[in-house]
Amino acid sequence: MPEPSLPPTPPVPLTALLAREDLALRQIAGPPAAGTVLHGAHTSEMADPYPYLLGGELLLTAGVHIPEAAGSGTYFDDYVSRIVAAGGTALGFGVAPVHDTVPRALVASCETYGLPLLEVPPRTTFAAVGRAVWQLMEHARTAELRRVTAAQQSLAAAASRPDPVPAVLHRLARHLGGRAVLYGPEGAEIAAAGRTPAGGHPGAGPAPDDSPDGSPDALTALTALARLLVARGSASASDTTPAGIHLTAYALGAGQGFVLGVAAGRRDPGDHTIASVAAVLLSLLTGEQHSGSGAARSSALVRLLLGDAPEDVVPLLGGDRWLVVHARPEERAPDQLAASALGAALGSPLVDLAGDVVRVLVPAGPEPEPQPQPGWTLGVSAAVAPGRWPAADTQAARALGRARATRTALVRYGTRAALAELVPPDEAEAHARALLAPLADNPALTETLRTWLSLHGSWDRTAVALSVHRNTVRQRIARCAALLGTDPDDPDVRMELWFALRRAER
Repeated sequence: MPEPSLPPTPPVPLTALLAREDLALRQIAGPPAAGTVLHGAHTSEMADPYPYLLGGELLLTAGVHIPEAAGSGTYFDDYVSRIVAAGGTALGFGVAPVHDTVPRALVASCETYGLPLLEVPPRTTFAAVGRAVWQLMEHARTAELRRVTAAQQSLAAAASRPDPVPAVLHRLARHLGGRAVLYGPEGAEIAAAGRTPAGGHPGAGPAPDDSPDGSPDALTALTALARLLVARGSASASDTTPAGIHLTAYALGAGQGFVLGVAAGRRDPGDHTIASVAAVLLSLLTGEQHSGSGAARSSALVRLLLGDAPEDVVPLLGGDRWLVVHARPEERAPDQLAASALGAALGSPLVDLAGDVVRVLVPAGPEPEPQPQPGWTLGVSAAVAPGRWPAADTQAARALGRARATRTALVRYGTRAALAELVPPDEAEAHARALLAPLADNPALTETLRTWLSLHGSWDRTAVALSVHRNTVRQRIARCAALLGTDPDDPDVRMELWFALRRAER
């Protein structure tokens, strides 16, 4: 059976639930609670709860489903085995009003299948047990978020030290309780910090500072994993040694061959986030020092500031066709670290953080075009030459507005040819200028009309795309109709206005 799908929230030790005096729960069967964790609680009176479990739950039942002759057959063995097969980690049996005591046959089956069995006293409701589980999970999540936040701040501070690479590795190894290694493009170890843990059992920390560097087999496996990552060109890879040591490798930067390897005795929910932050920092540190791209970008910037045209400096950046990407995070406002991480994910160091929008200039080449990124909403321009960067920037902004309005992870600016292309350009542009002349001095009205038409006349979506109130959209469209002397509800009028607006972009 595949591993159960578990949520990212830190699990709750069963011992913590049993320690709640207000619940008065008592374990009466199964292995010791010390090694059991819960990922939730679920109440079910189904004879076969398998289809309703995700894995990791404390299943609560009052035994309503138990037939009278259950003790003389295989009913309890079948019931408990199905819970175990579904990934359930414990069973809570409520005493009263259906049963005065926990059935002995159920106790025996839980012992046989190694399922912890809890007796829930009459005064304790299942709702109280479920609430206690979620409260403990929330406390665990808060503690984990605080740990991750503290680790991020610590890693950022380490990156500002005179010896940033060793400092970041040292902090990372300390926060994960293991060993962190930086590998070069050929797979050779460049720098390392920390100790490989002796084993992967819960609570196993790094070996003492005066002990050997842990398991040689683990270090060999970590090196092999890093070399495999470089060979495949993947973003990350993970493995676990027979001793239970967790190994993870992260590719740094945009294909420069540097790899961060981590060996730890346990894998907590926030560890991946902490290691990813370290990978971003190390990508910045190694990329600027070893690739030469930082010097090339600086040279391109100086030339632009001194008056060179974009098409003249683009050879320093690589590529003759470019995409502009506008991105907004789905939750909190982005910071520079998040912006750099997004640029690394899109394969470009050319990143600009402007308020709540991140802009990334991405070379358009044989590599796959930008893909949706978890936690971000993206708008992507058409591929353009350097001289068209400002137009592509506008395209990306409009695509992002449409993506936000339609709640789509990524929207690409459309570039397909249309029937309008059959009209001679000079005549089309003259017609567009004449039709839109009453709006020429009011860019806000023009942009509102364009966005409203692109979203099929939706007031709410247009308001979201432009970050204004829906009444403002209505007022602007009414003003456009008055100035243009047209009825925007007429499909023919909409088609003509859209044609004119598209020609006006060129």
